[in-house]
Amino acid sequence: MSTVTAVTEETDNPYALSHLDALESEAVHVFREVAGEFERPVILFSGGKDSIVMLHLALKAFTPAPVPFALLHVDTGHNFPEVIDYRDRTVARHGLRLHVASVQEFIDRGELRERPDGTRNPLQTVPLLRAITDNRFDAVFGGGRRDEEKARAKERVFSLRDEFGAWNPRRQRPELWQLYNGRHAPGEHVRVFPLSNWTELDVWQYIAREGIELPEIYYAHKREVFQRSGMWLAPGEWGGPKDGESLERRLVRYRTVGDMSCTGAVDSDADTIEKVINEIAASRLTERGATRADDKLSEAAMEDRKREGYF
Repeated sequence: MSTVTAVTEETDNPYALSHLDALESEAVHVFREVAGEFERPVILFSGGKDSIVMLHLALKAFTPAPVPFALLHVDTGHNFPEVIDYRDRTVARHGLRLHVASVQEFIDRGELRERPDGTRNPLQTVPLLRAITDNRFDAVFGGGRRDEEKARAKERVFSLRDEFGAWNPRRQRPELWQLYNGRHAPGEHVRVFPLSNWTELDVWQYIAREGIELPEIYYAHKREVFQRSGMWLAPGEWGGPKDGESLERRLVRYRTVGDMSCTGAVDSDADTIEKVINEIAASRLTERGATRADDKLSEAAMEDRKREGYF
């Protein structure tokens, strides 16, 4: 069997769904459930592979009708240019509505302050929560998966957030038999994770099966990078490289996409989707564990940010 196809269990039932079909069906069900339960849902869209797959599933869920949700991007101002270009092309291609919450605008107004390390990922929470409040979004789709990080493994598909956007794991609700409880009080909202049960390998196999276009940085290419704390980072106005850090031109690719200041590249010659899938199948590190410096700030870095309102 090709590495780019899903592994299916042997069965005598000719109507049994493949592994990827089952995941797709679950995600489509989640999108339709939210459309029926909530008034103003929005899809968080970064131009990363998970949000791209999430949008693809939303398009499938409602075709031939248009997607009944807008997109929301929290723009740190330190994004990879290839990803911003992909975002804008996607919005135009599908005739979607895009809301942009700009970290730079909050800094310019004095509502946020630059961090000494230059990273803006931790600064996304305030613009995100402001956008949710100002636009009265009551459900926000995110591309988080349980296999990414231990704090995200605690999430339900429907994750209740209080009036301050904070997450309390003790308030998580049971989700037996794919029954989702979207009840929330005024001022609260629900974060929704249609890809919760997917793995990184599932995502890439689905991308291969569906022929989904991705930003080119997900595939191996020559790029100038420098090393900091064991990670290959891209140079930029955010503060790199510093004294003692030298640029090198290396063959790299990105497993995840985020703020340039904290998203590391990995050495790779995987320039096709087949090679990427083989590489991931052999990896023993999740993409966030291998390439996200913001998750390495402490043992509970992600959980601390989630409690403050981050995804």
